[in-house]
Amino acid sequence: MVNAVTLNQTIHDFGGFARELFEVQYRAKGSPEVAKLTAKLLEEGGFSTVIDNVRGLDHGAWVPLKLMYPDADIPVLQLSVQSHLGPKHHFDLGRAIAPLRKKNIAIIASGSFTHNLREIAWGGGEEETWSKEFSAWFDNALKAHAVDDLLNYRRLAPFAEKNHPSDEHLLPIFVALGAAGESYELERLHSSATFGSLRMDAYSFS
Repeated sequence: MVNAVTLNQTIHDFGGFARELFEVQYRAKGSPEVAKLTAKLLEEGGFSTVIDNVRGLDHGAWVPLKLMYPDADIPVLQLSVQSHLGPKHHFDLGRAIAPLRKKNIAIIASGSFTHNLREIAWGGGEEETWSKEFSAWFDNALKAHAVDDLLNYRRLAPFAEKNHPSDEHLLPIFVALGAAGESYELERLHSSATFGSLRMDAYSFS
């Protein structure tokens, strides 16, 4: 699904957090034109595509964008991940939309480097060993351009299922990896662990 609206509504698709979070608004303009181009590229790549003329931005999009572009002064469209499909599907999806980069369109793949809320230490504390080892493996594989290993991370990475009981929060990085091309240059922009095991590392592919 690709959203194609002129003005994005803010979707608060979460529960159990402070009231202030539900009051946050991020009213970025959309880009129906780029949405149509994205859908065209996806279809040419063999993907079934639906254009949604109503849906706005969920928290996977507006939370990082609020930090990056606090004034919401860039047009934004959102492309959904398919949580029931795996890394290879999303890698291929990234390859399909890679031509957008040549049109000065940023592909921002927002997710979470580790994501197991059942293991969260809300009181804080040192990072868990299983979180450290997984993130170090993934970081090294990205630096080594070990694409096959990354696509098979659930089998090869230490504590993969502990860090990601399901794939969906890691799938966006495979879109970025596919869009980056084979000879990408990688820069780690941010690395942090909070609540014992929640990693929000950020990378730039160029």
